[in-house]
Amino acid sequence: MNPLSPLALLRVRGWMQSGGTLAVLLALAPSASAAPQLRAFVDAAPVLAHEGEVAPPLTEPFAVAFTPRGTWVVVEMVTGNRLLEPTPSGQLRRLAGKPQPGDAGDGGPALDAQFNGPHGLVALANGDLLIADTWNGRVRRIDAATGIIQSVPGYFVPAGAARGGGPYSISLDPAGTRAVVTDLRRVHVLTLKTGRWEIAAGNGEKGRPVDGALATEAPLVDPRAAAYDRHGNLYILERNGHALRVVDPAGRIRTVVNRSGRKGATGDEGDALEATMNGPKHLCIDRDDSVIIADAENDLIRRYVPSTGRLHRVAGTGRRGSAGLGGSPLACDLHRPHGVTLHPDGSLIIVDSYNHRLLQLSSAP
Repeated sequence: MNPLSPLALLRVRGWMQSGGTLAVLLALAPSASAAPQLRAFVDAAPVLAHEGEVAPPLTEPFAVAFTPRGTWVVVEMVTGNRLLEPTPSGQLRRLAGKPQPGDAGDGGPALDAQFNGPHGLVALANGDLLIADTWNGRVRRIDAATGIIQSVPGYFVPAGAARGGGPYSISLDPAGTRAVVTDLRRVHVLTLKTGRWEIAAGNGEKGRPVDGALATEAPLVDPRAAAYDRHGNLYILERNGHALRVVDPAGRIRTVVNRSGRKGATGDEGDALEATMNGPKHLCIDRDDSVIIADAENDLIRRYVPSTGRLHRVAGTGRRGSAGLGGSPLACDLHRPHGVTLHPDGSLIIVDSYNHRLLQLSSAP
């Protein structure tokens, strides 16, 4: 895709504030006049079976990462427990994990490993993958050169506590030098070069933080996902807090979406502080530093714009379903979308988790 001109970017951003996307690949064409359409990218996708195994189709996808090789990897939650990648012929094949949940494989080939309800992954600059192996309470790393999987040192949650405290989300900072991990209690940051872990937000207690509080000393309701923007702001999405908060570069936290904390689906095109959400699960930072939110239990994708303080609907009708592909993203039903990720070309990726599909938002020809 060719880069958009500044004028086209302004027009596209204006469109994105009133329209949006579902699923896994959202491609915006350079033409500002073309109307956006939502199409299937991967739907009911078969998975190539290795010898002696039965391979279920793509099941319960939760997150996608793009690799330096120009391809992508999708992770499935507990009914799938696999990492899948596309083949040159357009099918999917298993890269790691098995359909049966388990806790095995460190030190060996990733194909032989087992995960237990993994929720997220990222690809590093060298092609290695970091996986949030949630219910095993660990972050695991697959070496791109050898295919060997290992647990990342310095982070471990005992099995009995992993469902309420395992790694639920993982992201990279814009420089790709730090990994951000949320575990429903705190936000952790791993410096990849040194292997050092630090706490970026949360004191381990459950509660709503007071605006202006030092983030490391403040409680959090249940941080479900977090990501840095290019200015050093750390955005934190809370699942049962139904809120988006931000930690500024000075380390102070404040709420920017849904200060009431009430469950709901109100406030599109208005003041984000007065808006409501319902069980949001994931977020990513767009190139203009706006925040894309997978408002999963509302079956919506929404965008918070820091420069205006407003919230906009990007995709979804608010009805749970699968109808509406091929037209406006606002006329397409979603089913608990759990992932949003930027494609390297700047397009937006959304994972339509319980429709077991990845979708593409593109401009009309």
